[in-house]
Amino acid sequence: MIRTGAIKLAARHGVRLCFAAGLAMLCACSSLLPVGTDTTRMPWSEFDEARAAIEKLEPNVSLRSELSTDGFDPYRNPAVTILSWPDLVQKFASVNAPVTRELDPGLRECLAVGNRCSGLAINVKKIRRERLGNFWLDSLAFRREVLVSGWTFNALIVFVDDRVVYRAFGGQPRMEEVTVTRNPLGPVQGWGDSMGQIIFR
Repeated sequence: MIRTGAIKLAARHGVRLCFAAGLAMLCACSSLLPVGTDTTRMPWSEFDEARAAIEKLEPNVSLRSELSTDGFDPYRNPAVTILSWPDLVQKFASVNAPVTRELDPGLRECLAVGNRCSGLAINVKKIRRERLGNFWLDSLAFRREVLVSGWTFNALIVFVDDRVVYRAFGGQPRMEEVTVTRNPLGPVQGWGDSMGQIIFR
């Protein structure tokens, strides 16, 4: 009797230890969830750095030849695209004649001089996708939580010959979104949805 009681007590302790170990594993495995990044190679690490570089440009003062030191060289920065005169015309193709008179003087000059006008388009993004929550619930597709954070930046620089005549920027200085997907059936959720579509066709 004593021996049987000891075996039962040991078994209970073993179950509790396994449960505690399993719980600890579930909590600790969140660090095993994948993290992804989508980043344009660029000289700026933050939105404000890119904005400051654009704001340094002075229309009718700054020259194209001076831009390479600020990260706007299209041959060194893959985020920079060269725009020809037809590219710029296409951008402003929807602007009608009365509105054209209200455009920035630099843009009006650009549209007036034809092929002497060119530009640079800058499109930068730094986005991080991080899976949060419980590793096992995520891996088995019961519950998936994704945090998307980062920033985006875009800008336009217009030249007449070598002279900057216009610059503007935009973008999203701070991005932070959380998406949560719940599947009550876990890994068989997709199989169940597919079967349902087949049955009710």
